[in-house]
Amino acid sequence: MIFRQVLHTDLGCASYFLADDGQAAVVDPKWDIDEYCALAAEYGVEIRHILETHNHADHVSGKGLLAAKTGAIIHVSARAGVRFPHQPLADGDKVEIGRVEVTALETPGHRPEHLAFAVADRARSAESWLLLTGDSLFVGDIARPDLAVERTEGARDVYRSLGRFSSFADGVEVWPAHVGGSLCGGAGMSKKSSSTLGLERRWNPYLSFDREEDFVAAVLAKLPPKPSNFDRIVELNRGPLLRSRWPVTRLSPQHVDRLISEGAVVVDGRSAEAFDESHIAGSVSVSLDRGAVGTRAVWAVDPDEAVIVNAERERGARNLARLLQAVGFRNVIGALAGGLEGWRRAHLPALSSKAVEVGELARRLRDGSVRLLDVREPDEWQFAHVPGALHVPCRDIRDHLDGVLANGAPLAVACATGARSALAASVLERAGWTDVVRVVGGGIPDLADYGFELVSAL
Repeated sequence: MIFRQVLHTDLGCASYFLADDGQAAVVDPKWDIDEYCALAAEYGVEIRHILETHNHADHVSGKGLLAAKTGAIIHVSARAGVRFPHQPLADGDKVEIGRVEVTALETPGHRPEHLAFAVADRARSAESWLLLTGDSLFVGDIARPDLAVERTEGARDVYRSLGRFSSFADGVEVWPAHVGGSLCGGAGMSKKSSSTLGLERRWNPYLSFDREEDFVAAVLAKLPPKPSNFDRIVELNRGPLLRSRWPVTRLSPQHVDRLISEGAVVVDGRSAEAFDESHIAGSVSVSLDRGAVGTRAVWAVDPDEAVIVNAERERGARNLARLLQAVGFRNVIGALAGGLEGWRRAHLPALSSKAVEVGELARRLRDGSVRLLDVREPDEWQFAHVPGALHVPCRDIRDHLDGVLANGAPLAVACATGARSALAASVLERAGWTDVVRVVGGGIPDLADYGFELVSAL
């Protein structure tokens, strides 16, 4: 049996390639299918099957692309409500890949149609030796239960679904659909890509509850906000199938200038520092220097908008386009040819952004010349914040523009390190704010070093 894990590191997603006797299956394929095709070529096998654990909410599945390229059968839960040709799976149904036997286990909770897969290599034994747990059991965590049903109902289903694994031995391997950084779990999700049931029974806090009520209370106490784009991605994954990629066309600066005048927005993947120094008016900063590029782009831009990508190099621009497409951007028109240097050579105007370090922020806060906008997450705010500061999490900045503009005083945008403030400040500038300054080289926690009292809401 050939078994390989394939990661989408930007979104914290894990997919799987299984092969035996000349044929292969891919479980939960990501949007970019090239790695699966390369594995098939490397091992001299044909991809015959595509299995989905559920209708994914955080990324667009590559099942349509992979099926179009290979002719593979798509297997999904009979409860998935999809709108494309498929082989429905119910509890106990099996898919055979040579001598490999994959058994579907109904494990609702994260979503009602969720399946886990028990995998047995019959060349060795009839017993399953690994579990593809999808979005049920993660390393050190469990999946959030609030994306498809009422959250208490979802949490109860997760508890019962975890019980499905009780009959498997401690040595059975656990291979989840996500690793740390994914929005489908919580802060406790490990960046480790696999585990065993024995390790999870010993160390995963959610497997220590004997009472369902205690489990539900613990799960619901730590749910993060639901990302706004998730419902849209689920509908894309339900179908019809997306069978072709959208090409990333090179666009001349003059063409980009015209498209911007018609309403297109530039997503700029360069570093925050490069963006501050020079950028196209109305563009937003979503740096490729950090992970979760697609997730952060949704904070800044509506996925239905016409988008042009820009990066330091054209290869980076193509990568940025793929990362946007993976989270449901369907109208990525193309990439700015030549980047900002090409834009300048075309004698088109560029802007710079104001930035200050934490010490200068402290001075301006004391003399009252700026209002402080804290764009950290709610838990960070609750742990320690500056009294009187405005608080709008970066992920929600587009939804609170009117509230932030309650009066006309200049805004100083800060987070913990300066990374999120770049995105938030660019969104404000795009919406018409002309007196915005971004805090760099540190953030809210560092104000304590300048004599500011940080208070807790806990």
